[in-house]
Amino acid sequence: MLPLLDVLRLPTTRVLLTTESFASRVLPPLVCSFATAFLVLLPRTQSVRIALWPITAILAFRAATSLDMSIGQPKLAFLNMQLQVSSCIRINCHTVQLISQISMMYIAARTLEWTVQTKPFVRTARRSSTDVPKQNLVLDAIDLVCNPRGCGWDWSQGLYILPETHPTSSRLAFATSALVSGLKHSFICGALHSAVKSFSPDTFGSVDGGTIFDDSLPPHLRYLRSSIIATLCAFAIYSLIKANYEITVVICVLIFRQHPDQCPPLIDSPWRATSLRELWSRRWHQWLRRIVIFLGGNPLSLLFGRIGGVIGAFLVSGFIHHLAILPIDPSSEMWRMVLPFGMMGAGMVIERAVSGNRTGGWMGWVWTMCWMVLWGNVMVDGWARAGLVGGPSVLDSATPIRQPIERLVRTFDEYLHAISRKP
Repeated sequence: MLPLLDVLRLPTTRVLLTTESFASRVLPPLVCSFATAFLVLLPRTQSVRIALWPITAILAFRAATSLDMSIGQPKLAFLNMQLQVSSCIRINCHTVQLISQISMMYIAARTLEWTVQTKPFVRTARRSSTDVPKQNLVLDAIDLVCNPRGCGWDWSQGLYILPETHPTSSRLAFATSALVSGLKHSFICGALHSAVKSFSPDTFGSVDGGTIFDDSLPPHLRYLRSSIIATLCAFAIYSLIKANYEITVVICVLIFRQHPDQCPPLIDSPWRATSLRELWSRRWHQWLRRIVIFLGGNPLSLLFGRIGGVIGAFLVSGFIHHLAILPIDPSSEMWRMVLPFGMMGAGMVIERAVSGNRTGGWMGWVWTMCWMVLWGNVMVDGWARAGLVGGPSVLDSATPIRQPIERLVRTFDEYLHAISRKP
């Protein structure tokens, strides 16, 4: 009993990530997560899942708040965010992010959903490259844990699966195409990240953080500059997500022998969206879709109908993104994430009220991009103030055109300040 109480005791300080701390802090919630995933595939196990969930939640919270992923270096404090809420593999030369696909908050939230599930989940897609129909509960549980979108499961109704863009003639052709795409987007991400940091290397371009709004500029130039920064950040995030996923797909297909059908595209040119509904339900990644619907959409839809469900899902998404910032900047204000994400839901409600489901064409594109840029300014400013934008990345130093990009951005920024001083 005493060893169990020691494991469940909440820490007061962070400890460095080592083999010992990984085994004592990270492994227990992972094991509990897998156990819950296994149990939810079996009938008449809800009582066991109910008893297990509080232990899982405490262990996940303990891991999220007790490990220092920065290896004692303040400049790498942003790695703590990955442990807490990340759901994708980040490339970093200092730390191997073994648990980056299964974050601690993700574990607590998903196991809660599995706990309240009354009927066993059913896997509907193929389980292996040989398409063997025999059920393997262990493999199914692993897939359930590592499959946030729910591809191939009966609980993911309404999920839009993007059409495949890689050749599927052979496993090698598929993996090669995905690898080329991953490397290309890694390069783009590094270039864009360098460009963003070059606008203000001493403030938001560093881990110290700062606002993207330059008070020395008149309003029209100030918001032009901040909108350019926000747009570059959006494309950098897109490229990072794309690169992470493509490289992960290569590993899953070549090493774990998954079928390409089990790795459908994750994200699809969000800048082409002609409505907010299309952007968020089809073109942007759906990693958090199930979680935000479960925690925010379903409860508020019971109180306020469809409108409450839409806004509730985005409010939860904003809260999750706020939690991502807290390990970097504990003083970060919640509204800086909750407001812009909440306004995405409000925008979708406005869109439906004005034009129903007929939003589209060039007018729909202009509306979507303007709304995204407007609230994207607020969102990116929140990240910049916390020092997230200025975090170091191996992709920056690996970008061969970093110096020309930095000179170009500094020249443009100096031009904006020069014209602002003209009478």
